[in-house]
Amino acid sequence: MSDLPFSDACERNRQPILKALEQVLPERGTVLEIGSCTGQHVVYFAKALPALTWQPTDRAEYLPGLAARIRAQGGSNILEAIELDVTQNWPAARFDAVFSANTAHIMHWDAVCSMFAGVGASLAPDGPFCLYGPFNEHGDFTSESNRVFDRGLRARDPEMGIRDLEELEKQALRHHMKLARQFGLPANNSLLVFQQAGG
Repeated sequence: MSDLPFSDACERNRQPILKALEQVLPERGTVLEIGSCTGQHVVYFAKALPALTWQPTDRAEYLPGLAARIRAQGGSNILEAIELDVTQNWPAARFDAVFSANTAHIMHWDAVCSMFAGVGASLAPDGPFCLYGPFNEHGDFTSESNRVFDRGLRARDPEMGIRDLEELEKQALRHHMKLARQFGLPANNSLLVFQQAGG
């Protein structure tokens, strides 16, 4: 397994995320994961929640490593990984839930907006959109470590950066969703749960 892509952060945060997801995901249905990357989350969640079917996705350059992990560790409730660039090629299917971890601060802002638009069009009525990562609140960092992390992101690419919760809520509302729950998780991260504004 040593040749599989690996993220220490995924390994550390998967159990706290799972505990939150267990409270908001439907009992059955198909979950779209945006930005599956190493595949560590999807194989862990799929094993813990076997009644759900999982659709992993990522950009083309990450698909070989993702597919390798699914072949090595995945179960029958994980579909074949497919390419998804949130700015252009959304699947035609509708999903009972959507999950994405540590993507909003890596994507450029226009891609974050595209992600909300795509989720709004793809999510089944009352389905949750669960977005995990670090987020600012009221325009400021929630911790000094997040401030340092943001500085490092912007040094790599000025278009990256920790997103403000209120700005994400605005994007959600534009696509008929609202923030329904927020779970505070370890290492100054949160799981945001958006649902249809009328749900």
